[in-house]
Amino acid sequence: MDRKGWIILTICAVLLALNFYYMPDKPPAEPQPKQDKEDVGDKPSADNGDVPSAEPKPSGGLVVEPPVPTVGENTHELISFKDGKKNVTYTITSRGGGIKTALLHNEFAVGSETQNVILNVDAPAPVGALGQGPDEFLGLNYDLVKPENENAVYCTAKTPDGLIIKKRWALVEDEKNPGAPWMLTLDITFRNEGKSMVSLQNYHFFNGAATPLHQREWPDQGGAFYLDDGSFENVTTSSGAEVDKGFFHRAQSQLKESAEEMEYSGVSNQFFTTLVRPSEKFASSFWAKSERVELAGDDPDKKNYSIRSGFTLPSRKVAVGDYETLSYTVYIGPKSYGVLKKMEGDVDEVLNYGWFTFVSVILSNTLNWLHDVAFSKTANKWAWGLSIIALTILIRIVIWPLHNKSTRTMKRMSKLQPIMKDLREKYKDNPQKLNQETMKLYKEYQINPMGGCLPMFLQIPIFFGYYRMLQYAVELRGQPFLWVDDLSMPDTIYELPFGLPFLGDTTPVNLLPILMAVTMVLQMKMTPNTGDKMQRRIMMFMPLMFFFFCYNFASALALYWTTQNIFSIGQTWLMNRMPEPELKKRPKSGKPGKKSFMERMAERAEAMQQAQEEARKGGGKPGGGMRNATPDASGKKKKRPPRTGG
Repeated sequence: MDRKGWIILTICAVLLALNFYYMPDKPPAEPQPKQDKEDVGDKPSADNGDVPSAEPKPSGGLVVEPPVPTVGENTHELISFKDGKKNVTYTITSRGGGIKTALLHNEFAVGSETQNVILNVDAPAPVGALGQGPDEFLGLNYDLVKPENENAVYCTAKTPDGLIIKKRWALVEDEKNPGAPWMLTLDITFRNEGKSMVSLQNYHFFNGAATPLHQREWPDQGGAFYLDDGSFENVTTSSGAEVDKGFFHRAQSQLKESAEEMEYSGVSNQFFTTLVRPSEKFASSFWAKSERVELAGDDPDKKNYSIRSGFTLPSRKVAVGDYETLSYTVYIGPKSYGVLKKMEGDVDEVLNYGWFTFVSVILSNTLNWLHDVAFSKTANKWAWGLSIIALTILIRIVIWPLHNKSTRTMKRMSKLQPIMKDLREKYKDNPQKLNQETMKLYKEYQINPMGGCLPMFLQIPIFFGYYRMLQYAVELRGQPFLWVDDLSMPDTIYELPFGLPFLGDTTPVNLLPILMAVTMVLQMKMTPNTGDKMQRRIMMFMPLMFFFFCYNFASALALYWTTQNIFSIGQTWLMNRMPEPELKKRPKSGKPGKKSFMERMAERAEAMQQAQEEARKGGGKPGGGMRNATPDASGKKKKRPPRTGG
């Protein structure tokens, strides 16, 4: 094995080791809440109004029973409906005058059909709380009023300096408004009854906190974010209780940044977000912090962090006896591309697809279209799984011409192997000459050696676009298919009682990644062998790499890859039944035409070979020999030409 081969294998091994090291553990099937040591009064009010005697604190954004209000704390609920059913219950607390929690009636914990997802748990204050700095909340106790004739709650408090703050939280009930089932409006009126002017820029608005729902969530799947004049910035938690903007930035215990035109900001975990949008853009200062949290069934070796954020209010001044009103819309709900893309102002940036945004957006739109049009009414139970299969087949049909051309190119290249073997034996001590003759051979038989790799290169952005899309595909949460209980989680059918490196104390048996690897090997066995031994070994290493990459990821990704392998096997079988491509030399023509890629490559290789030969003949100077400095016939040295320039 040459040096290049060892370098490639070393890089692959390092990538696999990093993948295993940072691979999250499998979440427990039935999370059990832990008894909280703090006062049980820090719980939102019950959805049905019952008051149990004792209540554990919800862990990791999940709740088992509705908790009870704190003594001295008043709460009111606003309940939004979707399709005639309860959608979200917002609990508004007098402590801070904001949304303490948002209970999502149609979203459940991983592996449970009864435990609802609750957002903004583990937060030091409610969404919409005001402060004078990061985590420096005013600590006001608001008077709450809920009128009977409107779905709104009024919160009123007064600061020691005489500033009266009045908030109005109201549901958005217009069904034509995108995101309405998860959206509220907030109007904050500041009335100055003190003795001096008040600058609103000294106050901070709290966006709330986002907590992982289970231990499998990776830090880059959520974070704190803001949009500054069309530029989206996302902040995640690093390996410690710090926040980090990315690879090229240093992690900090608290991040502070300036935004010239703040359009919106918020926090999110893998599937859900809290997004606050002011009614108008303004210059602001954004901050973010993180904190260690305990999840149900927490692994002591796996640390989890919630992230919270806020921003400063506009630079307005309220004179004595005057008032100012600020308006916001607050979205607390799923990170569904179908919902977010319809909302105003690049809200879908929250999904943070990254480099493959274009591919991910196309795949997400197509997947949702297939589900809504083709399968939601005909196969409701397995609709999303069938949509993934249909999307995979559609992708394979689109790239069929390229796959067909690639297969025929590889077959023609396989017929060149005897000639290639003779060339390698003939020029084994002259790599440059071997490359030159190889290019000439490809030119003579009109073969593009890169043609066989094009389908694989094309599938790489599709694969990673699919991968990023599935990271935030909240539509797949809890959706079954065949033996898979949840397409957004691994399809574990059994756990072996022993552990393996990087997999924990037990070894999960995930069937779909195994089928994916097997079908990938079968597909490669049916593909003509091309290239040298090193290239073939690298290609045989691909199934193992993709197997470990997909093993503990969402089963939807393994379903996609397995389906495309099976479809490719069928394509290859059909191609093998077709007449073999003939290996013909290019006919000579007197008419000059446009040179092909391989002709240009051959000419470059020949030119490089000639330049190297001339350099060797000329004593190391390309293009000629040494300068003739000998005297002429008269015995005199040749005159040196005059120098020009500087």
